[in-house]
Amino acid sequence: MTSEPLSPLQLSLPAGDGRRVLVTGATGYVGGRLIPELLASGFAVRATARNVENLSQRPWAESVETAQADLQDGEQVRAAMQDVHTVLYLVHSMGSGPDFMEREAAMARTVAQAAAEAGVRQIVFLGGLHPDKPLEELSDHMRSREQVSRILLAGEVPTLVFEAGVIIGSGSVSFEMIRHLAERLPVMPGPSWLSNSIEPIAIRDVLYYLAHACALPEVVNRTFDIGCGRAQSFATMLTEYADVAGLSPRKVYALPIPAQRLSGFWIGVVTPIPRGIAMPLSASMAEDAVSEEHDIAALIPDPPEGLTDFREACRRAIERQRTGTVDQTWDDDVLATMALDPAEPLPSDPDWAGNTVFTDVRERDGDAPPEAVWQVVESIGGQNGWYSAPALWRIRGLMDQVMGGYGLARGRRDARRLRVNDYVDWWRVEKVEPGRSVTLRAEMRAGGRAWLQFSVEGRDGGGSRLRQRAVFFPSGLAGRAYWRAIQPFHALVFPTMAKNIMAAAAPQSSGARRSVTAQRLRGERSPSSSFSATPRAKNVGVHSPTNRPQRSDCDFESSFLPRETAQDRNVSPMEAKPAV
Repeated sequence: MTSEPLSPLQLSLPAGDGRRVLVTGATGYVGGRLIPELLASGFAVRATARNVENLSQRPWAESVETAQADLQDGEQVRAAMQDVHTVLYLVHSMGSGPDFMEREAAMARTVAQAAAEAGVRQIVFLGGLHPDKPLEELSDHMRSREQVSRILLAGEVPTLVFEAGVIIGSGSVSFEMIRHLAERLPVMPGPSWLSNSIEPIAIRDVLYYLAHACALPEVVNRTFDIGCGRAQSFATMLTEYADVAGLSPRKVYALPIPAQRLSGFWIGVVTPIPRGIAMPLSASMAEDAVSEEHDIAALIPDPPEGLTDFREACRRAIERQRTGTVDQTWDDDVLATMALDPAEPLPSDPDWAGNTVFTDVRERDGDAPPEAVWQVVESIGGQNGWYSAPALWRIRGLMDQVMGGYGLARGRRDARRLRVNDYVDWWRVEKVEPGRSVTLRAEMRAGGRAWLQFSVEGRDGGGSRLRQRAVFFPSGLAGRAYWRAIQPFHALVFPTMAKNIMAAAAPQSSGARRSVTAQRLRGERSPSSSFSATPRAKNVGVHSPTNRPQRSDCDFESSFLPRETAQDRNVSPMEAKPAV
């Protein structure tokens, strides 16, 4: 294993002295940001994941031990805890499913029992700050966290529980909600909970407390409130963020209506947070979240520079998003939750036998070298766009958000590089072979399972070939109706996308390339000379009606229907072969 240098966030860290700590939720937002700080402190870090392959692409992967463990499997958890001093319990479902509270309680019992059997000395749990009221009166989200806290505190292994309010940091779910609401809505009427008191805490201070909790000389079994020391309304957070970000003054009006479900829907449409997460999140906002004590200071002194206030936390988060890649985001917590019920990968072509499968396949040749084409493919989506009909992509994205999906608001984690499990708007990277191919799995609301694949290969004699394939497995009649309804969108988007990707990668002066790319991202027609060396698009294994007039190029502006239409296939067992 390699050693980790200084604290990435320049925190004042404790001396780990080789003490072994186990990080559950290592693929999540807090866990993924905490591990580099633990390594910088000198701890021996073991990271768990339901699938350790999900850890392989993390920057710290070679510096930690890994253990594959499903927290619902006592034997696996116990094995992962061998020779561990402190267990960091950083797992929390991002709020969906009728049984998520029961599942979280069961995982907490499994962890508590396995820790006792493995001889763990200390458990550290990050819970949620909430008002002092009966358990049944709390929101589902907060009730679940409090329930986990009580289970761990009642176990044989001492447990230190931190209760935190909204966490502010680049990529955190609370910060992203505040950022998108403030940036998109100059005037914001909202529910009554906008005036509730909430005490935020910066992610850097959360990481500071968690790291120091791992180095305590004596075990602790109690709950501590943590926060920045200043409570404020959510409405004030929105206006202060706008001020820090240099936006015009925002007007926020808290209306005398609870409207929790309506506000969850509103958050899901305006921000990249899907409705399934926005609903429990807005329900939690309906409760005050203010620390009632600061006893933690007697155990872990405040950072030397003091606790970070809300404005400074926003300034740091904005600066990080503007100047660098955000390696961990709230979406990592969604992904960790999805691991409990993982999505099925794209089946190989022979496995399609007996299933209804719709495909849309495009191939295009060009003079650009494969590495230039791959560079364009790998940067697709987010602010870089999809190289065709941006208005249609925006409409489809808005439809997805209205139905509770991500839409286009999620963007990309990294504008230039893709790794497995990255999000790209409403897609998730399922598989990537750098320089060759990428498979994107749809997380949009649709009547079935969908994938979009790109592959790039060199041609004999120079140049390259781009292959673009959409695959859709419909669910019942609704799925078939969805495919038929979306075909006009595909007819406008897919032929132009393949052509414009090749055009953006075509060998030409850097200035001309930037101009063509910018035009394509806006859906504008570029001069025909820009495409003189690019062959027309073709569909493999698909014939065009002989009476249809052929066109030299199929731009969005030139035709409603593409020159060639991809084939719908119902693959029978007798026809078990690739669809294209």
